[in-house]
Amino acid sequence: MSNDQTSGQASGKKTGTVERFTSTGFILAAIGSSVGLGNMWKFPYITGKHGGAAFFLLFIICLIIVGLPILLAEMTIGRGGRGNASVSFFNLTGKKYWGAFGLLSILTAFMIMSYYAVVAGWTLHYTVESFTGILFQEGSDYKNKFLSFASGYWPIFWQAVVMVFTGGVLAKGVSGGIEKFNKILIPGFLIILLILMVRSLTLPGAAAGVSFFLKPDFSKLDAESALVALGHAFFSLSLGMGCMLTYGSYVEKRQSLGMATLAIGFGDLVYAFIAGLVIFPTVFSYGLQPGEGVGLAFMALPAAFSQMPFGFFFGGLFFLLLAIAALTSAISILEVPVAYAMHKWQWSRKKSAVILSILCFLVGVPSGLSVGGVLGDFHPGGKSIFDWMDFMTSYILMPFGGLVVTLFTGYAWKKAGEEAGLKGFWYKAWMFLLRVVVPILIVCVFLHSVGIIKFS
Repeated sequence: MSNDQTSGQASGKKTGTVERFTSTGFILAAIGSSVGLGNMWKFPYITGKHGGAAFFLLFIICLIIVGLPILLAEMTIGRGGRGNASVSFFNLTGKKYWGAFGLLSILTAFMIMSYYAVVAGWTLHYTVESFTGILFQEGSDYKNKFLSFASGYWPIFWQAVVMVFTGGVLAKGVSGGIEKFNKILIPGFLIILLILMVRSLTLPGAAAGVSFFLKPDFSKLDAESALVALGHAFFSLSLGMGCMLTYGSYVEKRQSLGMATLAIGFGDLVYAFIAGLVIFPTVFSYGLQPGEGVGLAFMALPAAFSQMPFGFFFGGLFFLLLAIAALTSAISILEVPVAYAMHKWQWSRKKSAVILSILCFLVGVPSGLSVGGVLGDFHPGGKSIFDWMDFMTSYILMPFGGLVVTLFTGYAWKKAGEEAGLKGFWYKAWMFLLRVVVPILIVCVFLHSVGIIKFS
């Protein structure tokens, strides 16, 4: 079977026609995949904790030596194999066990989507409550308000809304669904981000937040800082779950994957930087604590918006920003198992999107009910169901998936450089990173994540 025939099957079409991104559509879709919820609070917080601008510089270095090489490898495998995350590995080597490794990334994406939809649902709920003013009623206790919301059944409703929306976009195809959606939402996302940045920087006391975020303090950098930066560089680009590999299978041959990698990495970096300029000036202006984690977005920041002139509007924009970030990532995540289902069982794209959306929703319900709902007190091994899903995917399956990609591209696939368009020095540098540097660093990040490597 030729690559074109395989690709035709992966797209769910029996005529041999192939779904493809345009050049601009691919870049926007890939940036949309990397623009996720974590950067809105996790990246600014870890940056401030580990030395501000000093950590930001370290993060850039890690993005270059770990994130971008894996990103290029994933997209190269996808375009070269012209199939889903399992088929592409097999097409390029003819080895069934590589296909099995690829299948693991599909399972990872399915598991991530099941609980990611829960958090995405929170953002939609808060968007509606912000714009309507319900969230900012006088005397609101925002921590208890969030816990009250999470302990009920509304999270399940909003989780279902996320799955219906995501499945609906995917059912319309690559160009008519994924690309069209990202072409509309990503520019809108950037506009909202810039509006919030300007508003945050003009708040009284905003300078203290900017200083906390960007003032370099190299004394706070240590070995743990390096591993945190490595981990975030890996996770911020949606690596190890088959997203970029699947998107790569829809890329035209004339598209420069090297330039696409740089564009995606730059977009991710700019987003994280501006997010910090939104979060920290607001946090410091209203005397909040920057180390709230998830609570910073859903418990602490609403208190700040409630005191801000036209706070319902800016609060609504903030949660709309989170919702867009969540949905663009959700679309790329769910596309991984959808592409697999189309090829494996020859289902149509619409049928695959509907069935996978329903299955993801059902698997995700226990996570949605474990944050504060009827399963809130069920903590096997000291973790809630939601926390276990996050731990298994983020700290075990995703690093393993990234390691598989590096070893496959570095050792098993001999024509990776040709497909990536790299020659001479750049090919040798890429191979050295994938064969030696990146695998060692991924293992270190994994060992640190599961607590085997600790720093006092």
